Amino acid sequence: KMGELPLDINIQEPRWDQSTFLGRARHFFTVTDPRNLLLSGAQLEASRNIVQNYRAGVVAPGLTEDQLWRAKYVYDSAFHPDTGEKVVLIGRMSAQVPMNMIITGCMLTFYRKTPTVVFWQWVNQSFNAIVNYSNRSGDAPITVRQLGTAYVSATTGAVATALGLKSLTKHLPPLVGRFVPFAAVAAANCINIPLMRQRELQVGIPVTEEAGQRLGHSVAAAKQGIFQVVISRICMAIPAMAIPPVIMDSLEKKDFLK
Repeated sequence: KMGELPLDINIQEPRWDQSTFLGRARHFFTVTDPRNLLLSGAQLEASRNIVQNYRAGVVAPGLTEDQLWRAKYVYDSAFHPDTGEKVVLIGRMSAQVPMNMIITGCMLTFYRKTPTVVFWQWVNQSFNAIVNYSNRSGDAPITVRQLGTAYVSATTGAVATALGLKSLTKHLPPLVGRFVPFAAVAAANCINIPLMRQRELQVGIPVTEEAGQRLGHSVAAAKQGIFQVVISRICMAIPAMAIPPVIMDSLEKKDFLK
């Protein structure tokens, strides 16, 4: 039919060219768009139907390319790519910005007293555990025991690091103490992510050819991927957790904030 959407649009890949910075930026701004959290269950299901039908070769009458890509990104924001299950609200990529703004702000603000340090490190690791579980690779299930071990280990590691460094920095300049939350988050990431995704290290992650045909599972790919996630999580925390302490340390000495 004239004007009907062609079936050769590759919605398995991002819409924009991932070899350019602008293309990657547009992709991730779309993936993490917090407005997707406000979509109703009916809107999410409608997007899922559009995507699944298109993949099956069925195009809804009047569907435009922009509507298809919009449905693809809404679908990706709420459903797990391998299992197809709906991800819990705060585990979605669209929740990353508002959740991390709140938690990071509180960790950087309430770093002086032990009870608040423990509480906000626990909140952060609870959130991380939900995100890691919700966005795990592959369709191999994680057992409750593995989930519990990773969560308890990461929370213990973060709290121990935070309290240990807090006691060591008592006699150091105040600015040094402000970096304790960042160090605790970095240490916890090194524990949390490998433990949370240990099954991938045991059985590997799915490897596919360009056409999407699954070839098997690779432990080597899992190790490389998880290592990259750990490093990137630590680096991603630097702008939010290493720059504000320097700014706040300077501002708090001025009369306005006092």
